[in-house]
Amino acid sequence: MLGLVENHSLPRTAAFFDLDKTVIAKSSTLTFSKSFYQGGLINRRAVLRTAYAQFVFMAGGADHDQMERMRAYLSALCRGWNVQQVKEIVAETLHDLIDPIIYDEAASLIEEHHSAGRDVVIVSTSGAEVVEPIGELLGADRVVATRMVVGEDGCFTGEVEYYAYGPTKAEAVKELATSEGYDLARCYAYSDSATDVPMLEAVGHPNAVNPDRALRREALARSWPILDFHRPVRLKQRLPALSVPPRPALVAAAAIGAAAATAGLVWYASKRRTTVV
Repeated sequence: MLGLVENHSLPRTAAFFDLDKTVIAKSSTLTFSKSFYQGGLINRRAVLRTAYAQFVFMAGGADHDQMERMRAYLSALCRGWNVQQVKEIVAETLHDLIDPIIYDEAASLIEEHHSAGRDVVIVSTSGAEVVEPIGELLGADRVVATRMVVGEDGCFTGEVEYYAYGPTKAEAVKELATSEGYDLARCYAYSDSATDVPMLEAVGHPNAVNPDRALRREALARSWPILDFHRPVRLKQRLPALSVPPRPALVAAAAIGAAAATAGLVWYASKRRTTVV
């Protein structure tokens, strides 16, 4: 399906994966909302709103304008959150919350790409406090994520330093290609969202996974493969090789606040509710 093992006399190659609804069946950040509540980071009302936001996200996601408003809003909720506490909450609940929602098909692709000698890179708008440990769980070689400024007190300041979204993802892919020696014409990319078209365009083998309507239209127009991932499975049941301690994920663009993406989708949920009413 993915060709023979890479010829190591040629430039290196990689497979770039979006995370939410591409590798896992839900929003990586919203999945932790109950754990954040139990850790005292968000209140009960926010938990209910994130549950609604998860529904909206699964039903159709957010377009470019909504994502930009999310970025503008996300700093309010996570300002003052202790980064170490966020990391500890994610570490304590990672296997219980994320392992069961990893797509069997995505896990198989990751294994196939590694077997073919390609690096696997997770490229996600969510934050590294969430994305990096998920990348390690999957055995990814690198992680690209949004990062937020952390103050001297170890807490989020509320300022976003780097936003891994849209064209910025494509720029990160190209920068990695330069630093790691990837031949992008022989690289692969996978995403569910039309906002990732720039990243898909950057490689020679783009793939639409569970695509939203806009990406499906784009994929059909460009004759890109359209993949249907629908079988979540625990890695320990599906891939024993990935259930052992995986290779460390190298963070290409670190740390946002898991809170950051949560805050954005909380806002989006409340915005949608106001619109509906």
